[in-house]
Amino acid sequence: MTSTVPALSTRTAEGSALQAVLLDMDGTLVDTEGFWWDVEVEVFAALGHTLDESWRHVVVGGPMSRSAGFLIEATGADISLAELSVLLNEGFEERIGRDLPLMPGAERLLAELSAHKMPTALVTASHRRVVDRVLGSLGAHHFALSVAGDEVSRTKPHPDPYLAAAAGLGVDPARCAVVEDTATGVAAAEAAGCRVVAVPSVAPITPGARRTVVGSLEEVDLAFLRDLMTRIS
Repeated sequence: MTSTVPALSTRTAEGSALQAVLLDMDGTLVDTEGFWWDVEVEVFAALGHTLDESWRHVVVGGPMSRSAGFLIEATGADISLAELSVLLNEGFEERIGRDLPLMPGAERLLAELSAHKMPTALVTASHRRVVDRVLGSLGAHHFALSVAGDEVSRTKPHPDPYLAAAAGLGVDPARCAVVEDTATGVAAAEAAGCRVVAVPSVAPITPGARRTVVGSLEEVDLAFLRDLMTRIS
């Protein structure tokens, strides 16, 4: 885990149970879930293989090791997991270097969290080399720390990334609000004991006991996240 900016105070507004906000990256703050698939298609085409569109829902939102491993097995491509990971990261970095669209409401939400000094962490399955590139566009100053997928022993859907973020901020995971866009990320956050706002990007997500589903980040603000702590049992 690498802290990108000096840690913010974990003191919240009086009477609020919310201690921190933990945000996923791809598909949640930046509109890049489709980028990963496009790069995977291009890399495998260069290797002489065509990816089936139905595989897109299998690889979305998970760690690169799982997604890349699945595609190697599904296609029979003659390439190692390590070699493929390098090609995918390079292709993705080149893509976001040309264009990095933010999800609707992302810029406003980050600005509001910063203005109210709400401790905020970026928690993603993407590797550090990619995270640092994206932070340059999102604004690293919005985050007290960031946790990349290659910095934890087990990434999403395991709870480790969110537990690491909560520990780094010095807060209780049960008093953290997580914003995620995939079932894999939601599973990780819920396993860590966090409250979840799901903003589905590629595949639908159903509401749950500790989970609220919204259509867009435009529906999410600090008041909404604070209220989340009390209205989900």
